[in-house]
Formats: sequence, structure tokens, C-alpha cells
Amino acid sequence: MKKILSIAVLFSLMGSNLVYAVNDKTILNASTEENVQKNIYKDIKKHKSEKIKPQSNKYEYINLAWWAQFNDNYLNDYIIRAVENNKDLKMATLSVDEYYQKVIMQRATEYPMLSAGFMPGYGKFITPKEQGNFGVPIIASYEVDLFGKNHNKTTAVRKLYESSILDEQAAYISIVSAVGSVYVSIVKLDALIDIQEKIVALRKEISEIMAISNSEGIVSTSDLVKANKAYIAGTSDLVELKKERTKLLNQLAVLIGDSPNNINDYKRADYKTFGFSGKIPEEVSSEIIMNRPDYKRAEKMLEKAGIDVRVARKDMLPHINLGGMIFFNNKYIDGLFTTKGMLWGVGGGLIQPIFQGFSLKANLKSKKIAYEKSLKNYEKVNLTSMQEVNDSLVSVNMDREKLAKQEEIQELEQKDFKLTELKYNEGIIAKLDLEQQQENLLTVQTMVYNTKFNCMIDYINFYKAIAAQNIG
Repeated sequence: MKKILSIAVLFSLMGSNLVYAVNDKTILNASTEENVQKNIYKDIKKHKSEKIKPQSNKYEYINLAWWAQFNDNYLNDYIIRAVENNKDLKMATLSVDEYYQKVIMQRATEYPMLSAGFMPGYGKFITPKEQGNFGVPIIASYEVDLFGKNHNKTTAVRKLYESSILDEQAAYISIVSAVGSVYVSIVKLDALIDIQEKIVALRKEISEIMAISNSEGIVSTSDLVKANKAYIAGTSDLVELKKERTKLLNQLAVLIGDSPNNINDYKRADYKTFGFSGKIPEEVSSEIIMNRPDYKRAEKMLEKAGIDVRVARKDMLPHINLGGMIFFNNKYIDGLFTTKGMLWGVGGGLIQPIFQGFSLKANLKSKKIAYEKSLKNYEKVNLTSMQEVNDSLVSVNMDREKLAKQEEIQELEQKDFKLTELKYNEGIIAKLDLEQQQENLLTVQTMVYNTKFNCMIDYINFYKAIAAQNIG
């Protein structure tokens, strides 16, 4: 007869209930701490039922309407360019697609596998003479997922997929926040540079007046040296401010996916009119953190860690495989698919792991430890999220209060300058005194603009802390 094939099929199946799932009643240990952890995990399950799906419209991640409250088309344009062109965001989206394919790959293990081949050959079989033959094996196999081990693995990979979506959302919020902060910082530097140029011009004029006065013996050489030092220091500060602005423009270019060679073409708002028209609340509910992507991701990873423990338990249960084969064999290819040259068989197998060098037990313990780490990370993210929201609110409220006080100082300094100007016009004081008073006013303006734009950066930090949610 023709070549005889033996069919060997191995099927594995595991099962056991996992720790801390809502519908599963088994507990990892009877310790008080683990019972507490079980309750924490159940609390998570109450609001984790929704499946995370990627947004086809990425602008849904960033709440573009919030940014419109700056009333600046240039800023909106940079944000749009970042969403469309930023390389980190492109990679985050590709990671989501990659994990989705991994879900499909893992889900395939839940279904029967079918493969076929073509085997031409030449040899001597039972017949006395040599001959050629053609064979076509068709093999089917299926692992009976009686206890849901493969389904658990698919669910675990899906948790990674959903986590990647949350990572993508966090990336969009982070990048857009960075664009906003950098842009506001650039406009702030525009203000500081403009004021510093006026200060440098005043100090130069003061230095020249002091030089004339010193030559006439009106002021001492020491005063002249101090005036020159102030002028040089002011020039140095101006160079430093311009350097910082150029670096921020380069950073903005990278954020929007553009070449730093084009920074000279970047437009921005006039610092005198730039502002934020929205309202930042003085306090928010602590529940706001439950919508943060990092908080949700910590939940997903905790759920995955629990599933991994379940899978590790089920690895200790019997593996059940079913399989079958049809083999067509004929010396003529045109008569290949006939019953005369067909062999077939079906079978199954059950294997119970007994001793594997304690690897299964070690794997279970490892997954339990990983679960403990995920639980601690979940608790840490919970605390860190509340801290970031609280820190952002404190900065907003304190800096607004600070700005209000500085504006009062500016108003008083402005009145003082007006009085000094009147004295100068009446010939009571010299021009040197007027210019020194004007420099004091410019210094106060620098302080006010610095705090004003810091407040706007605080608003952006608050936006990031609440994960772009539209509140207040």
C-alpha cells in the first residue's frame, strides 16, 4: 500500500478561576490584605465595563474648543499642525494599530487551525518497482478551550490594546499641552524682550549722561562705573532672552513636525492683547481623575494582571487537543483527489502536567507578584493624579492672586512715574531722575507680564491635569 501516516495530536486546556474577578469567587489567599485587594479590584470592575475604542477623529482627544478660549488663530493653527504632523503622535497611533493586530493574532488561537500542503516524491513502496507519487495532506487541529484559557489570553491582549489607546490619548494631550506652553512662553519672551530693549536703551542713555556729568565733576567715577555695569548687564540679559526664545521656537518646530529652519516665519499674537477668556474653577471634584487616561490605563493593567494570574492557574489543568487529517496520495496527479488514494483519521489527546521542575508554580507566583505591583501602581497613579490636579489648581489660584497684587504695584508705579514726569516738565528734577524712574516702571512691567503669562501656563497645566475635560 501507499505510504502510511501516523497522526499525533496534542491539545491543551487549562482552567481555574482567577483572582479578584467579579464573577469568580476564588481568592488568592485568605489573608486580610488580599481580601482588601479583592475589594479594590471589584470596585474597579464597577466602572470599567466600557470598552476603550480609538477615536477616528483625533481632535476628540484634545478638546479644541478649550484652546479657542485664547482667541488666537496662530495658536490654533500650531495645535492643528501638531495633531496632523507630530512624529510622537504618529508613533502612538501606529502602536494602537500594532496592538490591534496582536489581538487578532491571539484570538486566532481560539479557533480551529487548518493547513494543507503538496508533497511530490519518488521512491519504492510496497510495489516491487520504484515510482513517483504525489501527496496532499490536509491537517486540522483544535485546542478545546473548555476552561477559557485561550479566551483569557485574548482578553489580556485586548487590555494591552485598550491601554495603547489610552497611551495615544495621553500623548495627544501631552503634545498639545506642550505646544500651548511653548507658544505662550514664546509670546512671554516677546514681551520681556521688548521691555528689555527699552531698559537697555534707557541704561545706555543714562550711561552717556553719567559720562558727561562725570567729566564735569557732577557725579563720581564710581557712579559712572555702576551705570556702565548696569548697561552691560542689561545687554547680556537681552541676549539671554533672545537665546531662550530661539530655543523655544526650535522646540515648537519639532512639536508641529516642521524644520527648525523655518522658525523665522512663525507668527504669533501681540503680547499686549494676548489673553485667556475662559474660566478656571477654584476647585474640582476628585472624581475628575477617573477620566484621566493614565488612571484608566492603570485600571486596564490591573485587570490584565488579574487575567494573567487566571491563565497561570489554568496552565496547571489538563490540555485537551482534537485533530484530524486527510491525506490524498496517487502516482498520477490527475487522480490525486480520489477516495482510492485517500487516508484519513481523527483523534484527540489529554495531557495533565504533573512535574515540570516547579516552573508552573513559579509562573503562578510570578503572576501574583506582577498583580501586586499593578495594584500598587494603580494606587500610586490615583494619588499622583490627585496631586497633579491639586498642584495645578494651587498654581492657578496663587498666581492669579500674585498677579492682582503686582498689577496694583504697577498702577502705583505708573502714578509715581506720572508725578516724576510732571516734576521734570517743571524743571524740578533732572532727566537722569526721570529715566531712572522710567526704568523702575519697566522693571515692574516685566514682573507683571512674567506673572501674567505664567498664569496662562498654569491654565494649560490644569487642562493637562484634568485630561482636557471641559469643566468650569
